Amino acid sequence: MTAACVFVTLGILVFMLVLGLPLLTPDSLHLIFASEWAPDRGLFGVLPFIYGTLAIVSLSLLFAVPLSLGNAVLIHLLLPPAAAGLLHRLIKMMTGIPTVIYGFVGIFLLVPFIREWFGSGSGMSILSAGLLLALLISPTMILIFVESFAAVPAGHIRALTALGGSLRQRLFYLLLPGARNGIMTGIILGIGRALGDTMIALMVAGNATARPESILDPVRTLTAQIALVMAADFDSIEFKTIFVCGILLYMWAAVLTLTLRFLNHGSVKSGFRGVLS
Repeated sequence: MTAACVFVTLGILVFMLVLGLPLLTPDSLHLIFASEWAPDRGLFGVLPFIYGTLAIVSLSLLFAVPLSLGNAVLIHLLLPPAAAGLLHRLIKMMTGIPTVIYGFVGIFLLVPFIREWFGSGSGMSILSAGLLLALLISPTMILIFVESFAAVPAGHIRALTALGGSLRQRLFYLLLPGARNGIMTGIILGIGRALGDTMIALMVAGNATARPESILDPVRTLTAQIALVMAADFDSIEFKTIFVCGILLYMWAAVLTLTLRFLNHGSVKSGFRGVLS
């Protein structure tokens, strides 16, 4: 099974490279990595989509990380067991909600709110997509954070309690240091899901092909670009650029996966040494 997964993964990479490498020649690089997308004028730059992707993912993490950590602390440390269990089950349920539902909610509730609150633009923007994407990735991150807190050895917690440690001390001197690898794992998985999302970017981000200048500007992401160009002429340069977008996403996913494996390997080797020092 492992060999089959490796074969399929490498096969996908080879497929994208075969179709995308003809556009990654020295003569074509300036065309593909230009700052403008206008196929009618022979401009096929994907840089605006890279900027859009990074802007939305970065903003979503800015909102999602503190939100997820706060909810994980509530569930594991602060709430009574009954309330913590209810919140935990609710968050588990949220992980099963289809992405398109988040998109519909964003269109009818969040986008009009952003438009009226700031008084400019259509409301379909980096800010709207970032907020909605934060809501999408937070449940997964919360569950991983809670499991990471629960993995802190009970003996360490009892020792801190016996020394008269407060809840604040347990959080900052025991749980957060002890769960740091799990927290990083949750953040990396959140980044991966945010990078791979398509529906929220298609429905809420505005799909503008220009380089954004503020978080209120509409953008198009790499995944949205792939989805929108799939119906184009298969022999056109416009269609072939989606494989360049796919290679970029594949490379980012590979870096995240390797980082995650490195963190997990470091966690196994180091354990919880130094947590109580």
